[in-house]
Amino acid sequence: MTARLTIEYDGTDFSGWALQPGKRTVQSELESALAIVLRRPVSLTVAGRTDGGVHAWAQVASHEGEAAPLDSLNALLPPDVAVAASENVADGFDARRDCTSRAYCYRVLARAARSPLDRGRLLHWTYALDLQALHECAALVVGAHDFRAFTPTETYHVRFERHVYAAYWRALGGNLFEFWIEADSFMRHMNRALAGTMLAVARGWFTVAEFARLLDGAPRADAGPTAAAHGLYFAGAGYGGQRLLSPPG
Repeated sequence: MTARLTIEYDGTDFSGWALQPGKRTVQSELESALAIVLRRPVSLTVAGRTDGGVHAWAQVASHEGEAAPLDSLNALLPPDVAVAASENVADGFDARRDCTSRAYCYRVLARAARSPLDRGRLLHWTYALDLQALHECAALVVGAHDFRAFTPTETYHVRFERHVYAAYWRALGGNLFEFWIEADSFMRHMNRALAGTMLAVARGWFTVAEFARLLDGAPRADAGPTAAAHGLYFAGAGYGGQRLLSPPG
């Protein structure tokens, strides 16, 4: 028997998803609660690890054995993490290995005044923002590219090509903008570096043509800054070839 969890969390006070000695992580909180409810040690596998400060709307994890009762599990979890679904699935399901796509959203508030209500949940951008340039950059990202310009130079990655299925910016009104992206997988900091570099283009620090050249294996130093972690959300995981995002229009 195998169980699948759908998880939502506010990443502000976590040192990321993965277990780290002496640090508070999403995985450690969940595994501790599961061990109490199921009365045995539990080891979780996750669709996509997130860094400290990154949030999740629909993270997916799996573990061996029966699913824990949802009410009992949530009663033991702290206020900044909750399990939206805990269900038995086909034996052998692995949230990471079986995942065929992951989707993320990066949120930006582009105005002079910061938002106290969204503090720690989006990037406050005080510069000019060229939305057309953002649309052009996002369109370039779709497809298979060498994304080494968008991950730290010192890295454990040995393969830098990723296939992006969808990438687009949305203007939501009230000076709120979102960058949505879905790919087969992502490298460390990749989405934040993409968002930061696109915003640099929108500010006029890079041209769209210069951004395009970054998608062919340029070094990290050629790209723009890595956007703050608190603007990023893990939006969902697809299985069996499922596509999660439908570009607007």
